[in-house]
Amino acid sequence: MQRVRLAVYDLLGRKVARLVEGVRPAGTYRFTFDGAHLAAGTYLVRLETESGVQVRTLTRLA
Repeated sequence: MQRVRLAVYDLLGRKVARLVEGVRPAGTYRFTFDGAHLAAGTYLVRLETESGVQVRTLTRLA
């Protein structure tokens, strides 16, 4: 079991969505994110665990 945080940020570093926050067992997960409320542009998806941090970009098209 590891503490997991998965969130979406705008390019100014403001959190626009929190997808997961809590303790999860190791494994593969899928999450659906509805970004319809967000403006078109580039966002950062950040996954934090005890093992490390990963950041990926997400582009919302109009």
